[in-house]
Amino acid sequence: MSLAKGKLSGKSLLAMNVEGATHLLVADNDAHLHVVEAIKDVVQMRTIDKTRAFHEVKFAGSKPVASPETGDRFLAVARLLIAADTLGAAQAMIDKAVAYAAERQQFGRVIGSFQAVKHMCAEMAAKLEPGRALIWHAAHALDIGDPEGPVMANLAKSYMAEAGTFIARTSTEVHGGMGFTDLVGLHYLYKRIGVNRQLFGSPEQARETAAELQGLLA
Repeated sequence: MSLAKGKLSGKSLLAMNVEGATHLLVADNDAHLHVVEAIKDVVQMRTIDKTRAFHEVKFAGSKPVASPETGDRFLAVARLLIAADTLGAAQAMIDKAVAYAAERQQFGRVIGSFQAVKHMCAEMAAKLEPGRALIWHAAHALDIGDPEGPVMANLAKSYMAEAGTFIARTSTEVHGGMGFTDLVGLHYLYKRIGVNRQLFGSPEQARETAAELQGLLA
C-alpha cells in the first residue's frame, strides 16, 4: 500500500465479509485507519479455511478516520473477536470429542472409559477455561475504557491461538482415524482455528504488542 496526498492506495489481503460492502476499514503501516471508498477489484482467495470467504481487495483513494492510538484499539478489538471465535470453535471440538468418546467402543468398552482418553479430554477442558476468563475480562475492560483492556485483548489472542491449536490437535486424536474424514467434519474447525492463529497477527506478535503497551520493551 502507498500513501500519497493523504490518500491510501494499493491492496489488502485476507479481507473478510466483503460481499456487498461499499466501504472497507483499512490500516496503513503507521496504524492510521482509512475508510476505503473506491474498491477497484475484488478477487476471492483460496485458503485452507472453507468456513469463510477471504478476498484480495484492490482500491484507490481513501479517507483517514483515526489516529494511531485509535488504530491500536481497533486492532485490540479485532484480536479479541478472533480469540472469541477460536474459543467457540475449540469448545465445539471438545464437545465433539467427548460425545464421540462416549459412544465409540473398543475392546468391548466405550473409549471414554479409558484413562488415557479421559486425560486428553480433561486437558482440553483445562486449557480452554483460562482463555474463556481472559476473553470475558478483556471484553469488560475494553467496554468500560480500562487502560488494561488492550493489553488483555492481546494476551487473550495469543493464549487462544496456542490453546486452540492444542485442542484442535487433541480432539482429532480422540477421534482416531475418523477425525480426518469429511464424515465427522472436525477438519473444518481445525483449519478455522489454524487461520485464526495468524489473523491480525501471530501469538508472538500479540504478546509483543502487549509488552509494548505495558512499557516492557525499549
